[in-house]
Amino acid sequence: MATKKATQAAEKTTLKKTTEKPAAAKTTKSTKTTTKKAAVTETEIRAKAVEIYQARVAAGTEGTAEGDWIDAEKALIVKK
Repeated sequence: MATKKATQAAEKTTLKKTTEKPAAAKTTKSTKTTTKKAAVTETEIRAKAVEIYQARVAAGTEGTAEGDWIDAEKALIVKK
């Protein structure tokens, strides 16, 4: 009797069908020519921040050293 049950159980189980995945499309590498922007140095930022500070003081407007530094970074990044 044990073999009969084993045979029936084997018949009831279904095997999962394996489907073949379609081959991946071949891709070609495109070569892009990019120019790297020169990095802004700390010395350049410092000099620009001093310029901004002096202009701010001459105009009599309030501000901070950190604000001058950030403005200098923005100005130099846009420039390059």
